[in-house]
Amino acid sequence: MKVAMGQFAVSREWQKNAQTCISLMAKANATGADLLVMPEWVLAQDLADPEGALRAAQPLDGPFVSLLLAASRENTLTSIMSIHVPTEGRQVKNVLIAIREGEIIGHYEKMHLYDAFTLRESERVVPGNSIPPLIEVAGIKVGLMICYDLRFPELARRLVVDGAQVLVLPAAWVKGPHKEQHWEVLVTARALENTCYLVAVGECGPRNIGNSMVADPLGVVIARAAEGPGLVFTELDPERITYARHVLPVLENRRFARPELIGNERNPPQS
Repeated sequence: MKVAMGQFAVSREWQKNAQTCISLMAKANATGADLLVMPEWVLAQDLADPEGALRAAQPLDGPFVSLLLAASRENTLTSIMSIHVPTEGRQVKNVLIAIREGEIIGHYEKMHLYDAFTLRESERVVPGNSIPPLIEVAGIKVGLMICYDLRFPELARRLVVDGAQVLVLPAAWVKGPHKEQHWEVLVTARALENTCYLVAVGECGPRNIGNSMVADPLGVVIARAAEGPGLVFTELDPERITYARHVLPVLENRRFARPELIGNERNPPQS
């Protein structure tokens, strides 16, 4: 599978962001990519206006997604990103969409909201309650996650147990002390502990770190972007997954998947 990471700074105007997405889609398709992953919140962002996401939100059949679907009709490229979708009241949902050949082939409502450090995503965003679906790209099973989900290993493990060989993660990873280190450690850990590829693509505006990267099933970072806009390509090899799961069979060896290996009582204290 040939993967493209489309990293960019999201503007406050949805029309400009739509054209950026369409341009990245065209460039990725022209190089023969099977999968393009773009950041979180690509519809619009205005750091000076906390209510901007509410006003910018659009339904999945709105003009933003409609433009992207129209641009995707002439090829088989799968493109993934997240946008804000309006709900009842003054809140939105953070929804990942996967589009291909003029259709939304999968979507996922962000489960884990970023109520951490100095921010509270839950003030404006309603959490999802469903496990993300798997989609198939170039014969490979792909699991879907969004940004803060990266800090919750049980979700990545669930997707891999369900059959995912690759995890994708649109993100807007906020800058701060040690945050780039957190990002790299968590991306590589989720890939290594699940012996899968992880494609993590970040927004690179003034608030967020960019630093998109791909980690392979043994935790090796095989592609990365810097802090600015860019389109980075790499190849994901199913044989690398097979090899990693042979030499490091953590999915087979995990005891919590086999209740018969776990006692019902803790070991008694030693006298």
